[in-house]
Amino acid sequence: MFKSLGFIENTVNTSLGEMVYYSSDSVFWQSLQNLSKSESLGETKPNLVFLHGFGGGSSAYEWSQVYPAFAGEYHIIAPDLIGWGKSAHPQKNYTIDDYITTITEFLEQVCQEPTTVIASSLTAAFLVQLAIAHSHLFKQLILFTPAGLSDFEENYTKSLFAQIISTPMVDKFFYSLGVASESGIKSFLEKRQFANPQRIFPELVASYLKSASQPNAEYAALSFVRGDLCFDLSQYIQKLTIPTAIIWGRESQFTSPEIGKRLAQMNPDAVKYFQVIEEVGLTPHLELPAVAISLIRKYIQLL
Repeated sequence: MFKSLGFIENTVNTSLGEMVYYSSDSVFWQSLQNLSKSESLGETKPNLVFLHGFGGGSSAYEWSQVYPAFAGEYHIIAPDLIGWGKSAHPQKNYTIDDYITTITEFLEQVCQEPTTVIASSLTAAFLVQLAIAHSHLFKQLILFTPAGLSDFEENYTKSLFAQIISTPMVDKFFYSLGVASESGIKSFLEKRQFANPQRIFPELVASYLKSASQPNAEYAALSFVRGDLCFDLSQYIQKLTIPTAIIWGRESQFTSPEIGKRLAQMNPDAVKYFQVIEEVGLTPHLELPAVAISLIRKYIQLL
């Protein structure tokens, strides 16, 4: 929700409405690198796409501490997914197919060739499904904690929390109090998302709150919390053919690194690298962005 210096806001239309995305301003980055007109003329940088995960207040901001490091070499593309950030918020119960479809439509419009895509959590798991169905869109995948949240036949929707949130009236009350409030966001980040609460900074909380406070923002968030978007990734990952690296935070509370390792071992031909980062939770790229940057560089080269 907070635009980084050197990036511009764009939009594309999808079947569920307008998707906002942020991309690197070529003029800004050329001037920063002191390129001459002859050097920059006709230069086309490869695309590098960053997709955020789900949770109250999620948006492209999730990657904002990371993607500027690549803007000198790549054309950066970081969207707010449908239902999140500044993108359209249809009043509906969201499904997995909604995201598979709109992410596909987005990539087809903004990328003209196979692209390296970096994604986190449930969105990263969706990308496995998408890459199986539309392999022509992808060059490489770098996935941070890709979990379907019902992996290896675990059923998240039967958990007590999911059952409570599925109760009418309770869901909206939960959202307004536990998600769309500064205290609710800080509590979630401290207790569930970050391994070290001291790494949470005011701009992060403000960005999450601004996204969570958008009109109709509760529809996508509650679809996620109810478990409508969960699935068993182990039923798909063996079909993946795109070269992939998986990165997992050791302290991830939603799914352990052991789950990630089991998933990676199911398809060593595609999942060529699996790495655990110590002392971080669900979003290593927010807790230790410098580490995430170095690992992304490493795996882009190795893949």
